[in-house]
Amino acid sequence: MTGSLPGSPRAPRRRLILPLAILALLSIPRALAGADRPLPAPAAGAGGPGSPREAVVSYLEAARQGRWDAAAEALELPPDLSADGPRLARRLKAVLDRHAWIDPAELSESPGGNLEDGLPPNVEEIARIPGRSGSFDPVRLVLREGPEGPRWLVSPATVRRVDRWYEALGQRWLLEHAPEALLRPGPKDLLVWQWLALPLVASVALAVGAFLSLVTRALVGRLAARTETTLDDVILGRLRAPITIAWTLVVAAVPLAYLGLYEPAERFLDGVRRTGLFLVLFWGALRTVDVLQAAVGSSPWASRRPEARALLPLSARLVKTFLVVLAGVALLGALGYPVASLVAGLGIGGIAVALAAQKTVENLFGSLSIGVDQALSQGDWVKVGDVFGVVEAVGLRSTRIRTLDRTLVTIPNGGLADTRIESYTARDRLRLSATIGLVYETTQEQMRVVLEGFERVLRQHPKIWGENVVVFFTGFGDSSLNVDVMAWFLTTDWGEFQRIRQEVFLAFMGVVESAESSFAFPTRTVHVVPGAGAAAPPPRG
Repeated sequence: MTGSLPGSPRAPRRRLILPLAILALLSIPRALAGADRPLPAPAAGAGGPGSPREAVVSYLEAARQGRWDAAAEALELPPDLSADGPRLARRLKAVLDRHAWIDPAELSESPGGNLEDGLPPNVEEIARIPGRSGSFDPVRLVLREGPEGPRWLVSPATVRRVDRWYEALGQRWLLEHAPEALLRPGPKDLLVWQWLALPLVASVALAVGAFLSLVTRALVGRLAARTETTLDDVILGRLRAPITIAWTLVVAAVPLAYLGLYEPAERFLDGVRRTGLFLVLFWGALRTVDVLQAAVGSSPWASRRPEARALLPLSARLVKTFLVVLAGVALLGALGYPVASLVAGLGIGGIAVALAAQKTVENLFGSLSIGVDQALSQGDWVKVGDVFGVVEAVGLRSTRIRTLDRTLVTIPNGGLADTRIESYTARDRLRLSATIGLVYETTQEQMRVVLEGFERVLRQHPKIWGENVVVFFTGFGDSSLNVDVMAWFLTTDWGEFQRIRQEVFLAFMGVVESAESSFAFPTRTVHVVPGAGAAAPPPRG
């Protein structure tokens, strides 16, 4: 029903922003970790005193703090390079950061080093640096006796190669000319100047990505224009933002390669880009589902099948939910989370979840039952129990009904599927039913005139459904002669029906007035009967 009853409010468009946000938050810890190997351990995990691990951790800590004099103490300097300790320590750190990010946890914590590596007992290899002709030069420690006991130092042979390694590095200008504060490592081992450069990189990548997105959509649009359907054009228009962000993430790899990122920083940013591409992929899929839902809902096929069209919103939500779950599993797997064990655990926990979520599952199947049976759909005027109003939304868990008082009643779908539902929208015509009482002074002839007049009024109305018009004198009431009237009018608009009913009742009043009768109202006549022993009334006359 429509008309004077309050209009059916459109259900707010739901989006899966919350699940996508949760998905993104789940991906952040692994992306922030950005590495399969831990970063240099703090001093507390340095290993035994005098071990290779302790020596490397001490050097890395001093280098990260910019204390190059202290870092130089970890080098065994040849006599001709004894004055260049801080410079060599700094250059060695740059070389290691670029080519061989060291995980101290993999180094020996024994004072004697690793005795099973095939090297002499007093030699420990901690990394390999690309050298000439595709070869690799070792970075080695040697065990030396000192005033405080044995300690591991970077070997003189390694120290002599530092300048050659450093000269082979690209992008050294900033390392040599930037202020020391900008070369300090920040979060995720991105240097301060690299963090400052990231907004510029993002801006350039976004500009290039927008241009490439425009070119891509123009090329694909030409192909789409050759097809008879407009569906591909609509989908392409809806995918504008996802295509732009996808190109931005792809293009960002180019300027990032020129930042000279250290290995952990590179893994971190690669993880961020990979996470972003996953989210963009499923973002585009969700937008495509919206387009397909609208296209199917407006198609002639759906117009001929109202029951199928009513199932579209529920089907679209189920598809979106499936896509979000699939995106979560795929993304967590790509980020290194144990998805296989998670899926296996779902089988074990399925029973517990089913018992704990019994009502939720019941409501889900209730929504499917409502969608299949088509007992109600969005926009229908229904009566459920003592609740009367318009169906505002049919969700996966509950159905919301907006009442005439503009209150919102939420009914779980599990209970709704087992409840008597009366749909007023499904009516093909509206019924007029009334009992009209005439005064007892109405004569037989007047009653016949009234009956004929009532039926004439009904049958002459242009909206009457003429197959069944009921006008009968049905009995003698307590204070009236009762006439039952029942007829159906060819309208489903409640406002129009109210106007028709008003016209018919006014015409009935004219019929009663022309028959010189009148409508009855409740009356009661009291007869007083003399009791026993009372004096008889005096005779008349």
